[in-house]
Amino acid sequence: MNLLDVNDSPGTYPPSYYAETTPPLAPFPGAQGHLHTDVCVVGGGYTGLSAALHLARRGYDVLVLEAQRFGFGASGRNGGQVGSGQRLEQEVLEARYGAEPARFLWDSAQEARALVDSLVAEGIDCDLTPGVIYATERSGDIGPAQDSAAHLADRYGYVTTPLDRSEVQALTGSPAYCGGVLDPGAAHLNPFKLVLGLARQAQNAGAQLCEGSRVTGITDDGPHVQITTAEANITAEHVVLAGNGYLGELDPRTAAHVMPINSYMIATAPLGDLADEILPQRHAVADSRFVVNYFRLSPDRRLLFGGGESYSYRFPKDIAAKVRRPLAQIFPQLAQVEIDYAWGGTLGITRSRLPYATRPSPRVLSAGGYSGHGVALSIWLGRAMAQAIDGDDRRFARFAELPVRAFPGGPALRGPLLFGAMSAAALSDRLPL
Repeated sequence: MNLLDVNDSPGTYPPSYYAETTPPLAPFPGAQGHLHTDVCVVGGGYTGLSAALHLARRGYDVLVLEAQRFGFGASGRNGGQVGSGQRLEQEVLEARYGAEPARFLWDSAQEARALVDSLVAEGIDCDLTPGVIYATERSGDIGPAQDSAAHLADRYGYVTTPLDRSEVQALTGSPAYCGGVLDPGAAHLNPFKLVLGLARQAQNAGAQLCEGSRVTGITDDGPHVQITTAEANITAEHVVLAGNGYLGELDPRTAAHVMPINSYMIATAPLGDLADEILPQRHAVADSRFVVNYFRLSPDRRLLFGGGESYSYRFPKDIAAKVRRPLAQIFPQLAQVEIDYAWGGTLGITRSRLPYATRPSPRVLSAGGYSGHGVALSIWLGRAMAQAIDGDDRRFARFAELPVRAFPGGPALRGPLLFGAMSAAALSDRLPL
């Protein structure tokens, strides 16, 4: 089963709010014939386009092969939250890896956050807005969340704002939350506009962009790396693999460590004045559930709400109904709201919840598995791969050294095994508060 096809039509964007309300780029031609390039990038999302942009700016001849359209995958469909730090709390990383590696992971994430700002400042209009609230539904979660905030302030000098019940409910408009933390350094944006902006920047820097160019094979055992598509044979000095959850059999090593799962979002009809009651200061929100609910307002005053995951590869037939259930739990006042758009997307997770970086062969680099925290980290790792190809391997090598275990069971069994494990963990979301 190829995830590029199972839920979506070839060559078209999914019917998301983002794709329906943002003019796409004109289609790029597919790769054809015999081609040679310094670097071939496989995958046209944040990781691949960032690698292409930073390589082209260093003077490399770069060819980007996207099987569908640029931003077709998770980069163009996600919740648009640009978080601070890594997917795990810093005290967890310190206990697991030690103080110095944890500091490297924090510093890398903050570099990634700054990198997004710098690229947006170059002219990407993607509705970048500061402020993300991490909200808790259970009283028992308030202490750990605020302890983590205090730890960031004490150890890393990063200041966030604790929220009590009245404050979090006033800022989110939801009676479901009893506390939380406001991170003013985190942000949210339109992810589709961001990925299209990266594509423009990469093209302007000199990278050659190709759509509808599905890679069918990569061989690194001759004078050059050989890359094949249905209509092209390409030789390259280096290859960047940036397919994330869609990579599949192109790189079995990455596929063993990066599990594709599906997540779902809706966009309501415009809320009018009600939008001022729900998110009066235009923060984004992510909550403390195992299956995270995440939401924010669009510029046209719709609620963009993500909720519900699945560990089978096919999207449910009625995505709107699937997401409406957690929406109604968080916002009872919106239980009957009209839903104008509903879509799914495939992302990559790892067992460690940290990105997975590796060299499948001497001239091939791969990164993915951002585990729902990838808007900034994917762009940073794309740049890190560009730096490694250019001779500075310090950042990429540090991520490649992190111990990330493979998922058990192989391709045939890991889906059912993950379904059982994740479903058991998600049961905690349904237990009494």
